Amino acid sequence: MATQMQVVFYSMYGHMYQMAEAVAAGAREVQGVDVTLYQVPEFVPAEALERTGAKAARQAFAHIPVAVPDQLAEADAILFGTPTRFGNMCAQMRNFLDQTGRLWAQGALVGKVGSVFASTSTQHGGQETTLTSFHTTLFHLGMVVVGVPYAETRLTKMDEITGGTPYGATTLAGSDGARQPSENELAIARYQGRHVAQIAHKLAR
Repeated sequence: MATQMQVVFYSMYGHMYQMAEAVAAGAREVQGVDVTLYQVPEFVPAEALERTGAKAARQAFAHIPVAVPDQLAEADAILFGTPTRFGNMCAQMRNFLDQTGRLWAQGALVGKVGSVFASTSTQHGGQETTLTSFHTTLFHLGMVVVGVPYAETRLTKMDEITGGTPYGATTLAGSDGARQPSENELAIARYQGRHVAQIAHKLAR
C-alpha cells in the first residue's frame, strides 16, 4: 500500500505554489509514495484580490483542489506551505489549522510526519519564526516534525541571496513580489519533499 503524502499550501501570488510543486516533485522521487497537492481556502474578498493583481496570479494554480481539515487524517505525511505575515503564518493557514480541533481531540494526526516551508518578502522577514512557530501547532497535533538537515549542502550557499533553513525550505519574494523562487531554493524544497517522503515511508512500513 502506498504511503500517502499531502502538500497543503496557501499562495497569493504563486511563489508558494511553485515551492509546493517542487516539494511534491522531490517526494515523488521516492518509490511507493503518492503525493497530492491542496490549497487552503481563500477569504480575501475577490475585489481586493483583483485590485492587488493576486486574482490573475492565482489562475496558475486554480486547478488545485481546496483542502478540508478532515482529509488530513488520510495522510501519512503532510507538508504545509505558507507565506509569512509579520513573522507568523498567514491568516488563511491559521484559520485552516484552527479547524483541526476534532482531529486533535481524536488524536487523528498523532505519529504522522509534519513539515513546513515558507516565503517572505525580505531576507530577514521572519522565515525562521514562521517555521518554528508553525511547528508548535504540529507538536500539539502529535505530529513527528521534520526539517531540512545540513546534509542538504545548498543550505550553506553563500555566493547568492537565497532562502533555505534547517527548519524548512524558504524563498524570498521581494518587497514587490517580483522575485521568483531561485533554483537553489527550489532544489532545497525538492530535497525537503524527498526527505520527508523517505521518513514517512519508513514509518508507514
